[in-house]
Amino acid sequence: MTLLNIAEQQLPAASEYVANNFDDLKATLISLAKIPGIAWEAFDEKELERSAEAVAKLFSDTQLFDFVEIRRASADGKPGAPAVVAKRAAKNGKPQILLYAHHDVQPPGDETVWQTNPFEPTEKNGRLFGRGAADDKAGIVTHLAAVKTLAELCGPDFDLGLTLFIEGEEEAGSPTFRNFLEENQADLHADVIIVADSGNWTVDVPALTTTLRGLVSQVIEVSTLDHALHSGMYGGAVPDAMLAMIKLLATLHDDRGNVAIAGLVQGKADELPYSDAQLNTDAGLLPGTQQIGDGSILDRIWTKPAVTVIGIDGQTVALSSNTMLPSVKAKISLRIAPGEQPEQALALLKAHLEAHLPFGARISYGETELGKPFAQTQDGWAKGLAEQALGAAWGTKSVNIGIGGSIPFIADLTQVFPDAQILVTGVEDPDSRAHSPNESVDLPMLQKAMVAEAIFLVSGNAKAGQ
Repeated sequence: MTLLNIAEQQLPAASEYVANNFDDLKATLISLAKIPGIAWEAFDEKELERSAEAVAKLFSDTQLFDFVEIRRASADGKPGAPAVVAKRAAKNGKPQILLYAHHDVQPPGDETVWQTNPFEPTEKNGRLFGRGAADDKAGIVTHLAAVKTLAELCGPDFDLGLTLFIEGEEEAGSPTFRNFLEENQADLHADVIIVADSGNWTVDVPALTTTLRGLVSQVIEVSTLDHALHSGMYGGAVPDAMLAMIKLLATLHDDRGNVAIAGLVQGKADELPYSDAQLNTDAGLLPGTQQIGDGSILDRIWTKPAVTVIGIDGQTVALSSNTMLPSVKAKISLRIAPGEQPEQALALLKAHLEAHLPFGARISYGETELGKPFAQTQDGWAKGLAEQALGAAWGTKSVNIGIGGSIPFIADLTQVFPDAQILVTGVEDPDSRAHSPNESVDLPMLQKAMVAEAIFLVSGNAKAGQ
């Protein structure tokens, strides 16, 4: 009997167990989502520690792991956020499966835009709203549900190896991730790595994420004067820094909104049905606002570069006066296509900026962040089994999707564990609004995700010896 046959046979029992325990699992998700664990310096680190402790207790209470520990790594002498590591070694030649998620969350942002309290999870119309409800507390609870289902269906003495890695600083760019992998390489080594930090095509169509854009983030400062000036006295003859900055940033796109930085990699996405109207709805485009760029929608949001100016430091409107600013800072976020090298993309960005500086202005560079893209280039038994498990749980065939955002640590996983099969899954959907106000998870879809991962683990436990 093949693994795929076994996966189909596990559906009734796995579905029943998850359904019978879903209220408790939902309550667990709510309790985790109440903890504002944010790995940014401006926020209380004790909440992040409390979050890690809560996650560790959940998996320790299963009594299925040889150890459950909270560990940290450091980078540049600075300690990282607490991560939860647990392991149960494989027996009798069965594969070792690593389950990844992260317990830290994004800051809530402007809470007046939220329809509910971001840290008081609220259920409405079949969705659970709250910061982290989808990204990525739901990933943690999906792993928990799958592990418990495995023990229920196969008994607590199952042979499948399980490793747990729940990171605590993913939303802050995973600054110590690579060091953490290398310091804990022996404990984290696995045949398959399941990353529960992505999404599905729709709530009704499951997906594996096979491409991810990378990230180049660069702070720049443009200067034209050695001191501020009265705009009435010198305006019209002297370029202020804000004018120079506006003209410079405008060169990053052509008139159709395509990225104008020469030399960047341009990718091609799989063809899936996605209409202009659907994009307008999903993105919340205001009536009359036009889409930008050329090529298919999925090319533009998954496999082509994109540039966004995510911050400008100038005078606020409330405090503005008739003053010409001598210097202005901006932060540029460049999403790079799969196959692009972040260092090369950064060099191309800087070359573009320096070639288009107006009025002889000066430019200097501040903080830089680089994240590698990801493209799954090989199929293995794990991907085939995952597709079968997803199809069984949803009752429809899964698809391969890309994600326009970045999960840079996946590239680190491929480098540190080159022989591991990596599966990028998740519980988000187009309306989850991760990182935005009113983040939510679709509860029926979450239940299906739990069933799918449980089927994968139970089937993996039946896999013939390595």
